[in-house]
Amino acid sequence: MITRRRACLLAALALGLAGPVLAQEAHPEAHQEAHSPIKAVFDLGEGLEQASRAIANIRNELAIEPDAKIVVVAHGEGVKFLLEGATDSHDRPYAAMVAALSKQGVEFRVCNNTLNNFHIAPERVIPEARIVPAGIAEVLRLQAREGYVYFKP
Repeated sequence: MITRRRACLLAALALGLAGPVLAQEAHPEAHQEAHSPIKAVFDLGEGLEQASRAIANIRNELAIEPDAKIVVVAHGEGVKFLLEGATDSHDRPYAAMVAALSKQGVEFRVCNNTLNNFHIAPERVIPEARIVPAGIAEVLRLQAREGYVYFKP
């Protein structure tokens, strides 16, 4: 004869084991989202050192998640690495690094407000980078409207 206590214990155990299965069926989109590509916006506003860190971070991320969708938004001092002739601390041209990452699907965007405020001609921006009206507005738009996660190296 099964006692009430034993019956309650068996019922609780059955519910405990069934819970994760029921949760997966109730929210199938959670399972799909786990396999969606990561979408990240890199916020660069601090200059060449930050740009070098970001490039290393992006390379590392793409090595693990080759399908990641990454957008780099440069504003303020951060636009410098996306200008013709910019080099890192080892005299390596940023343009070559950006071109390689662009071929992997990384997008680069430059703040037009910064270009105007620093009196930088748009022609100085390397071809892989697209000029957007406002860098911060672009970061916010990507987060709020397109579901990108924010990262600041």
